Amino acid sequence: MTQATMTSATPQLPDPTTAPQLFEGVLTRRVVAYLIDLVPIALLTVVFGFVSLILGFFTFGLAWLGLIVVVPLALIAYYTFTLGSPQRATWGMRMMDLVLTPTRGTRLDGAMAFLHALIFYVTFWISWPISLLFALFTPRRQMIHDLLTGTLMLRRSPMEAHWRRFQDQ
Repeated sequence: MTQATMTSATPQLPDPTTAPQLFEGVLTRRVVAYLIDLVPIALLTVVFGFVSLILGFFTFGLAWLGLIVVVPLALIAYYTFTLGSPQRATWGMRMMDLVLTPTRGTRLDGAMAFLHALIFYVTFWISWPISLLFALFTPRRQMIHDLLTGTLMLRRSPMEAHWRRFQDQ
């Protein structure tokens, strides 16, 4: 999709009443995708932790301070690189047929993926139950971090068909 097409498509954001297949089970799929994503995040945490541990011996313990940021760094790195990829989805999201879509007519680039991951991390650790409940009351099932970053989580396979129909009009 070109930038011009994406910009012209912005006012035509999918609506759950006219395209319910795009939103079917999105919240449940997101939770399962997150559980799947915990595996690579845990692996990244172990790798980053091991590197910090080894470097600590060479820096007389200074690198061990890095252990404080290992989990947030692993989570943010994982989400930034996977959401910033052309698939716009983490491995768990791909398995659950989900894709992250910008709502403001901008491209989903590395900076937006980083911002989404950072805000996700902050809102998740501070208020994950509120964020999940929030999604139950928004028409497009958006969580707090989606609303703050201007993104929308949709089912990938029906979304591709939806955008093709919209472009053909």
